[in-house]
Amino acid sequence: MMYGQILHHQGREEDLINLNVGGIQHKVERCVLLRFPNTRVGQLIQCCSDAAILELCDDYSPTEREYYFDRSPQVFHCVLNFYRTGHFHALEELCVFYFSQEIEYWGICELDLEACCLDWFLERKQNACGWSSSGPSSEDILVVSSDLWRFEGTWCSEERKLMWQTLEDPSHSKFSKGVAVVSVLVILTSIVAMCIHSMPEFRHATDSEHSVLDSLEVICILFFSVEFALRVVAAPRPWRFLGKPLNMIDIASILPFYVTLAFESLDEDDGEENQSLVNMGKVVQVLRLMRVFRVLKLARHSEGVRAFGETLKNCHSEVGLLILIITVGISFFSTFIYYTEKEEALSKLSSIPVCWWWAIISMTTVGYGDVYPHTVAGRIVATLCILCGLLVVSFPTTIIMNTFSKYFEKNTPRRCLSEAKP
Repeated sequence: MMYGQILHHQGREEDLINLNVGGIQHKVERCVLLRFPNTRVGQLIQCCSDAAILELCDDYSPTEREYYFDRSPQVFHCVLNFYRTGHFHALEELCVFYFSQEIEYWGICELDLEACCLDWFLERKQNACGWSSSGPSSEDILVVSSDLWRFEGTWCSEERKLMWQTLEDPSHSKFSKGVAVVSVLVILTSIVAMCIHSMPEFRHATDSEHSVLDSLEVICILFFSVEFALRVVAAPRPWRFLGKPLNMIDIASILPFYVTLAFESLDEDDGEENQSLVNMGKVVQVLRLMRVFRVLKLARHSEGVRAFGETLKNCHSEVGLLILIITVGISFFSTFIYYTEKEEALSKLSSIPVCWWWAIISMTTVGYGDVYPHTVAGRIVATLCILCGLLVVSFPTTIIMNTFSKYFEKNTPRRCLSEAKP
């Protein structure tokens, strides 16, 4: 028997209880286990029959007076320490749910943990519940192995599966990684082209000529369209695929180009300028503005952008509370500043709606300086407004940053111990 497998304790042999947990034997005095009589082991040593004993343990040897438990010996060390010292501590390297299930088996509540362990234990458990309830964010981007079985029995299953892995999982092969790199380059090219096209020297081009930027725009849109069409064809369940957030972003970045093209073709067919064409031109401008959604396509290839989106989704209550408090503060300080400045002739704070703008830029500590108080009382109110803005904005920062870091802890791949060994 290896050293350390049997833990000996001083005392009379008849007063010692033999516990075998996961193959490791422990000799514990009866009086130590009776300190917590309502736990599993405490009830066990009070049993009067073999049938009652076997209800509380996996096996029992009457001759050796040894109780057998097929449970985790690692967790039982914490349980045994609880019997001996009265202080219960958790193991940080274990899963909180696994540890909770094990101690529940032994009849110990997680609230019995010492304060030094209880806080981080409950926090990790709550964060794990929050992430699991919202679903893994990588499900929208990376190929989940459990989804591959959905291709079985469908038309061209092997070809579609290969296409799906190539488009959705950059780590599948070198070719899929190359596709991801090309996609990122096209997205960046499209964004740069959109920015350059807004410059005056490129904006005022005649209708008869098509610049290189226009051709580049068409090439990028064609690439996005082909890529999206291939994703839809390769998806195991296209109707569910279209409802995912990243795919909605793809649609929002592609659709405006074709709608704008349709409106411009109608404009060319009807040479008369009327009110409907003017309204149509405004619609076209709005649709062109929607090209900015292409920036969000980077979320498909950027872990940081996905982490930001997941953080906002999991912190929606904190963000909503922040907006609510800022709104209340804006209403409060805009009313105060109005009544302190309304008698001042030089002041631009002439109405409460104007004061709303001043309160917004003050509480968010932007401070444009286009509208500012002139009276002493107004400056005191402004000081209070700025200080309250700093406090309100800083309150949820810790919570949001913790959620942001939890995302990376959850989605960063870890190597197995067996792989780490040489």
